Amino acid sequence: MMEVEVLEIREAIEAADNALVYLRQARKNLDSASNWGLLDMFGGGLLSSFMKHSKMDDAQRDIQNARSAVLKFNKELGDIKGYSSIHISEYLKFADIFMDGFVFDIMVQSKINNSKNQCEEAIRQIENIKRDLENKL
Repeated sequence: MMEVEVLEIREAIEAADNALVYLRQARKNLDSASNWGLLDMFGGGLLSSFMKHSKMDDAQRDIQNARSAVLKFNKELGDIKGYSSIHISEYLKFADIFMDGFVFDIMVQSKINNSKNQCEEAIRQIENIKRDLENKL
């Protein structure tokens, strides 16, 4: 393997690691929002509602950062023979759900769970590609 190829693979792995940091942090905040949301649905009061929305805001920020990181990862993958850009960014559309201000807690809880599932799928895809890249080294 040529030195340039090794460098491109390492850059892609680094970009994958960066995207995974944001996605994992988003997953953590979505888990927390979900827990607060359950409490809120069963009469948790003002504190649980505030904490749920705070964690949703944190997750949204992380997902927006993940979008940028995934775009960079896609760019780096394009530099490696045998890879084209992946379509993980379609999984990152779920960040926008929190902008609508849903009225019913059950709807919010459902959207949080959907976002968690999409986040998990994006993490799995990036981890699989990263593992494949590491095996090429």
